Amino acid sequence: MISRKETKAYANQPPRFDDMICSLPAAPKIPKAMVKETRKVVALARKFNQEVVRPRALELDRRMHEDPDYLPWDMVETINDWGLYTLWIPKVFGGKGYNMPSMCYFIEEIASACLSIANLIGVHYLGVCTLTSTWNMRLINHICREVTLGEKNHTPCLITLAITEPGAGTDVEETDLIGKGNITCHAEKVAGGYRLNGSKIFISNGHVSTWHMVVAYSDLKKPADTTVVLAVKNGTPGFSFGRKEHKLGQKACPASELIFRDCFVPDEFVCLDPSQVTASQRPPREIAMQMIDYVVSATRAGVGAFATGAARGAFEAALNFASTTVVAGKPLINHEWAQCRLAEMYKNVTLSRLTYVETNYANGLHGAFRELQKKPMYYYYKFMPAKFFDKIMPPLMNKPFMTRLSRKVQMDGQTDDEMHRTSGWASLSKFGATDLGVKNCQMALEMMGQNGLRHDRGAEKILRDAKLLQIYEGTNQLNRLNLFKCLIAVDCPQATVFDE
Repeated sequence: MISRKETKAYANQPPRFDDMICSLPAAPKIPKAMVKETRKVVALARKFNQEVVRPRALELDRRMHEDPDYLPWDMVETINDWGLYTLWIPKVFGGKGYNMPSMCYFIEEIASACLSIANLIGVHYLGVCTLTSTWNMRLINHICREVTLGEKNHTPCLITLAITEPGAGTDVEETDLIGKGNITCHAEKVAGGYRLNGSKIFISNGHVSTWHMVVAYSDLKKPADTTVVLAVKNGTPGFSFGRKEHKLGQKACPASELIFRDCFVPDEFVCLDPSQVTASQRPPREIAMQMIDYVVSATRAGVGAFATGAARGAFEAALNFASTTVVAGKPLINHEWAQCRLAEMYKNVTLSRLTYVETNYANGLHGAFRELQKKPMYYYYKFMPAKFFDKIMPPLMNKPFMTRLSRKVQMDGQTDDEMHRTSGWASLSKFGATDLGVKNCQMALEMMGQNGLRHDRGAEKILRDAKLLQIYEGTNQLNRLNLFKCLIAVDCPQATVFDE
């Protein structure tokens, strides 16, 4: 028999056991109540699809085509009234506190009916995740409670992430690349805060959001070392909206330009800057990369869920067509070639889903929501009355020691191996699932022929919507390189990444 020491030694040889599979070590640690909770979330998504999404998706897509400047406020208000913008905000910050992995299953369901409407929901949580990944407890509590208040008052309060710049797209998601981009969004340190100048583009949900998590740089010659995250609210002097992109797909989710001209952001709305993390074990450059990884490790799994929904939607459209179409005297679904094609599409859906599920296991073990999934903490938050958190937590969150403690636990408590594992798996899900999603859309159109090009059939819309998935949250090319960096190059000392 092999000894315990030998087991550890062989398990750490490449590919390391912990990198190969995250679900096995995660399974016994997951609270059982999460399963019931996730079932409830999926049921809610299916109800929302039946009552809201399917009746309105094609109509909304057509309207946005006819009037590209139209903003889907009615859909945003409907989503808000259903309580979907607070469902995954932790109870300690005023939300409903559902477990974060359940969101991916929810997003898959909504995306199977309409990726565009799914994005109106999911992008808000990209902003929430960016805010929470700064571990600035006072600001997290302040802004998240504005979101919950907006739900109660029927005035939606959404959050965006503003990171992409006109001269730097994918570059901004890697500290090793950002210096090669044309960075122009400058946050100048002045008395009492920062003066922000520059612009951000392709900001999903920009025109319908209230708060914007703006990633800027205090030294444009050394952006990786001087990353600043600022919370900018609509109405702040010097901040305005620019154009809204006229997109081919995902039309209902606006892609906006944000413009900053001598926009003053006071210290109270500085989520994170290098001066706040001087006590950390990591230098500011590594803290910036860690923060970005905390965000994208969660949200790239979400993109995998979007893509799984697209793959499912295309499969279901093809299945419905095959079930209702007669070819050569018999239903198309009874032709062997059609059955093989449908089986291939079903396989693509399943493999796509497995990538985001495995990524969520990695995040539950090592990522942004790992503390919330520990059994004592999970059940404490689940069963403690919301009124307790509403009364006790806001004053406590305003104490500086809460931010210091959270940053100590989350920033210093995450190892480089854990960061690589979550980030690597997230990139795998992002490019793996999105490529499979687009593949299924193409297969559906091939099976349906000219019928697939009809707007009322829905299949061509799924392909238009799905193509964008291969670009945002880092292009698929970047995510391939990030997977190499995180899960392959760590065991190859001779390998260099982002060196060209």
